[in-house]
Amino acid sequence: MHDQAASERLASYADVLAGELPDTWTCSHLAADAGDDLAEFADRIWDLDLVAACLAQHPLQQAAVLSRPDGAQLVLLDRRDGRDGYLIAAIAPDTLPDEAYRTVSEPNGIALSDDPFLSAEQVTSDLLTRYDSALTQVRHNALERIQPSGPDRVILTWQRDGSIATVTGDAHVSAVLVAHGFAHDSHSGIHRLPGDDTQAQARSLREISPDLDALGLGTALQHPAGRTAPTAAPASVPPVPAGLRTAATQSR
Repeated sequence: MHDQAASERLASYADVLAGELPDTWTCSHLAADAGDDLAEFADRIWDLDLVAACLAQHPLQQAAVLSRPDGAQLVLLDRRDGRDGYLIAAIAPDTLPDEAYRTVSEPNGIALSDDPFLSAEQVTSDLLTRYDSALTQVRHNALERIQPSGPDRVILTWQRDGSIATVTGDAHVSAVLVAHGFAHDSHSGIHRLPGDDTQAQARSLREISPDLDALGLGTALQHPAGRTAPTAAPASVPPVPAGLRTAATQSR
């Protein structure tokens, strides 16, 4: 049975905590009936320690999400171990290729007291410091593996997890990519097309070519260390071996 009082306490605590953190943070609440959203956030929690151990025993039932304008997110959840206070963890951005996470240590979450003012100091000096450092490393890794697009051509780069990524600072190109399924990380400028549905991925690649051509731009598809393909994106895309996709996912 859903505990309305517990939900209100969590939301109230999160609001105060967000107001005490540096920069600007906004709060949203994922209630027990959020279903798929809760599952998505559980999968993206960037933790292999305290919070992961808690979720292994107690699936996520509700959470408060704190978001910063640059895309950083924190998730606040009940401890559910009989102790007072809460747990808080970082969220891994889903707009960056999984390969970028492979060499980056998880900014594991921490336990908080039931005093949001003291907790804000702890989050600022501990979790946020490690989270921002990890985000910087991941974004740097992602950019190293993606060749920036040129003035006359959008270069699309395969990633080991099966996704396809590109970097562009052109708002018109960005609009075309987003319209055809690319997720955009505004902080790094990376656009990523997921590879979990290869048919949908291939369809998106076919459909962006005429739209980019209307802007006077060609497209090229390449592997990170390979030669740039001289032609537009192919009509079909071979699936990435499951082993590669699994290995990349487990590293997060």
